[in-house]
Amino acid sequence: MSYLDNDRLKQIGFLLLILFLAILLFKETYIFFPGFLGAVTLYVICRKWMFRLVEARKWKTTLAAALLMTASFLIILLPIGALVNMLSSRVAYAAAHSGDLINKARELNERLHQEIGVDLLSTQQLQKVQEAITAFLPGFLGATFNTLTAIAIMYFILYFMLVNGRKMEETLYEYIPLRDENVDRLGREFNTLVFANALGIPLIAVIQGVVSLIGYLVFGVPQPFFWFVVTCFTAMLPVIGAAAVYVPMGIYLLAVGNTWQGIAVLVYGFGVVGISDNISRFLLAKKIADVHPLITIFGVIIGVNLFGFIGLIFGPLLISMFILLLEIYSNEYLVKRRDRRQRHQQEAPAHPNHPAAD
Repeated sequence: MSYLDNDRLKQIGFLLLILFLAILLFKETYIFFPGFLGAVTLYVICRKWMFRLVEARKWKTTLAAALLMTASFLIILLPIGALVNMLSSRVAYAAAHSGDLINKARELNERLHQEIGVDLLSTQQLQKVQEAITAFLPGFLGATFNTLTAIAIMYFILYFMLVNGRKMEETLYEYIPLRDENVDRLGREFNTLVFANALGIPLIAVIQGVVSLIGYLVFGVPQPFFWFVVTCFTAMLPVIGAAAVYVPMGIYLLAVGNTWQGIAVLVYGFGVVGISDNISRFLLAKKIADVHPLITIFGVIIGVNLFGFIGLIFGPLLISMFILLLEIYSNEYLVKRRDRRQRHQQEAPAHPNHPAAD
């Protein structure tokens, strides 16, 4: 008679957890999910300071939570919101005047064709670009994390997570259907993933943006601070990164006759900005996880489709977390089941007709 033992029940429960996560990600509450992810992210970042204030300095939990929430808003959310608003206003202008921009792009394309014999964009391609700008950009920026609803949800959840942090973690530790070592591993690697995606990626992007800004100021690029903002955002994109800004900028400067500026921007971009990316990643290597480029690429694609701009950060985090859950599931159940099967084969008596029974 077959029956479900305790290990098999835990296995089924863990599979249900993974299935629930998958359904949650792709179907159910993705509209409000950025607020929840933001709360979890800020909790991981603030938890050490929360415990230190409450347990070491004997602060009241409500006062400590209020202080950390205010600090997170001023240090993290407010600067990001200012950058997004600055970029949004320019994107709104671009969407409203897409015809003028396409005409300028057409003139630039004709000039490049006349001077160096390169035809980058045809009329049909320019028309498609205009349609894509009109259709995509407003929705892309309208679905960002910088909305009052998402921020309200995030801080509402974050407050209760901070106030009840110890109790919440003890409850999770007790009821997660895993061995203690796997629960500890889940907590450690989740913290690493959060810091890598929520702090490491934006920090590296800002470093590249600052290095690029120095070049923009030195070489006299028009509106350098605007391009600094754009560079910070594009630096978070996988593979292309900040090159999505300084390569077209250098080509444009060459096309309009600013030869030395165009060459300087291209050389500075590939040389200094590219090296700054490698140096910053090397210096932060001990603090951030080594996320595979494929995870970053597919994470960005999925994250942007689900959450808008903030998906640049949360998309890779979700995929990394899903892979981590699969690894822990394999370590928790598949290895244990294989060990039981091997032990059963060793303990089972040999069949009378089997050679080993002779």
